Amino acid sequence: MAMESSALEIIEGLYKMVAEAWGVPIGNEKCIVEREVVLSMLDELKACLPVEIAEARRLVSSRTEYMNSAKKEAEALRQQAEEQARAILDKQVIMQEARRRSEEMLASAETRSRELRRVASEYVDDALRRTEEAMADALGNVRATRARFVTLTGGTMPVESEPAEEAPVEEARPTPTFVEIVPDVEE
Repeated sequence: MAMESSALEIIEGLYKMVAEAWGVPIGNEKCIVEREVVLSMLDELKACLPVEIAEARRLVSSRTEYMNSAKKEAEALRQQAEEQARAILDKQVIMQEARRRSEEMLASAETRSRELRRVASEYVDDALRRTEEAMADALGNVRATRARFVTLTGGTMPVESEPAEEAPVEEARPTPTFVEIVPDVEE
């Protein structure tokens, strides 16, 4: 056999040689083989085994290195995916919190706006009521002053009634009715 044979080919050749060998008449378990051929094949096997074992070890080492590298890469990808998932989850939590706070702020603003409108309406209503009262008091003062004027000048003052287009006053005050006043003149 040539030196280029692999260990497996040499082993197969030895197996075939023993299987095809002639049995000896003493027992079927024994056979005759050519010693030089078997020894040559065993030498060849010894020569190629270290090379093939070294190659096998190199392949096993490469495989182990490849597996370790693949495990590291898979672990890195898993960690990256987990970090991305956490980042997405954090963003979702932040978005939910922002949405919740925005809704709270909007509700608060709407409540505040309604309260401000209510307070403004009450203020305007109160201011208009006070203005109306002040105007009614001023009108009463003008009428009283006019009545005194008429009295002092000795004239007559017509009886006045409220104009038809005037809006009713919230707190109705009696409107003075004026009649002709004749001053006592001392002669």
